[in-house]
Amino acid sequence: MRTALGLVLVWVTATGEAAAADWPQWRGPTRDGVADASGLPVKWPQSLGRSWSKKVGLGHSSPVVQSGRVYQMSRDGDREVVQGFDLGTGRELWKRQYKASYKVNSAARDHGPGPKATPVVSGNRLVTFGISGILSCWDITSGRKVWSHEFSSQHRTTSPLYGHAASPIIVGGRVIVHVGGHDDGALCAFELASGKVVWRWAQDGPSYTSPVMVNLGGKPHLVAQSQKFHLGVDPATGGILWRVPFNTQYDQNSITPLVAGGRLILGGYNQPTVALKVTARGNRFRTEGAWKNREISMYMSSPVLVGGRMFGFSHRRRGQLFCADPVTGKVAWAAQGRLAENAAIVAAGGVLLVLTTGGELLVVAAEGGYRELAKYRVSESATWAHPALVGSKLLVKDRDDLLVFDLKG
Repeated sequence: MRTALGLVLVWVTATGEAAAADWPQWRGPTRDGVADASGLPVKWPQSLGRSWSKKVGLGHSSPVVQSGRVYQMSRDGDREVVQGFDLGTGRELWKRQYKASYKVNSAARDHGPGPKATPVVSGNRLVTFGISGILSCWDITSGRKVWSHEFSSQHRTTSPLYGHAASPIIVGGRVIVHVGGHDDGALCAFELASGKVVWRWAQDGPSYTSPVMVNLGGKPHLVAQSQKFHLGVDPATGGILWRVPFNTQYDQNSITPLVAGGRLILGGYNQPTVALKVTARGNRFRTEGAWKNREISMYMSSPVLVGGRMFGFSHRRRGQLFCADPVTGKVAWAAQGRLAENAAIVAAGGVLLVLTTGGELLVVAAEGGYRELAKYRVSESATWAHPALVGSKLLVKDRDDLLVFDLKG
């Protein structure tokens, strides 16, 4: 008899659970877009106070924060740049750069030459992944490069069609990231301390989706997406536990998987959002569809979970925020549309902070129907990077600048 196993998000880093006041990786402490709400204002101000801003360079890589320090990756000409700043004052602590030439695919010219992937910080190490596929590890105190890899000797091309955008994850002292290019890549685990390869799965090219960790019946699974598959991977060995074929037009799959209502929720460009139920018989796993909904197709915006409800941003109707039941897939409400080309969502307490690619921050109530509590202009240039929320500080990376706002005005 097959038994359905509950899915629980696992917080995995080399040093254990991240502190509530940190934002150490893609989409926050647990890679799910959920933030500590203790720094939010009781009443939203008329305007946001800007604490500081720095011109750091091109790119849509998100800032990460640990122990009062901000780390940002960007581009200056043909070089990728990694910088450390003091969160309180904006003072630059260190700056390092390396050559990383990259030619933008004409279909992605509006998004620029990157970088796009968000770094991950754990303990005293920061790991970055450039748009052309250069993986590097840095000492967070000094900025010293600890190790670095590029993969031109292993793969025909070192990045997918539109450049690497999937953010690396650290699991049990190992950095896991999908390297290589279109039709020729490898999901790999590297020792954080040394950069040594621990395991390698080389049966498909990379996607643009950042992996997450879940626990199925006591067994940790890395849930990732390759060019053609949704994957469940044993993070210790790299063994494939299950896989589901998945394709999008132009191979643009970039939605971070979400665990909700005992289901694994997945999506992609012009594809229905789907929920998978994972079942087990002994050491073997099987997936089966729980629900499918074409109304809430998602492009590049990953959903969040608040109070048992799923909130996401669909590219349909020129940008439409929606709320759905993660157990059934039924839509509770959807905004009128025309909000933006895309948006990044942070859930904090009873509100959603929705940063649109048009430079607006919408504060939306997570209860009831669609209701805006506040709206702010935070940038005059594109804001494709996911924001970070630490206390009352909101960190926003626009086209060229790193901006830090105080949500209490």
